[in-house]
Amino acid sequence: MSENVMMALEMMGQGMLGIFVVLGVIALLVVLLQKLDGKKKK
Repeated sequence: MSENVMMALEMMGQGMLGIFVVLGVIALLVVLLQKLDGKKKK
């Protein structure tokens, strides 16, 4: 039973890490696009 619980927690942790990585990449892309748009408008 404890092995299954540990495996489930590991999978949950990996999923959360993946979500945070994806959110971080999207945030970086948004910041880069804003900087590029700012340069074009000026």
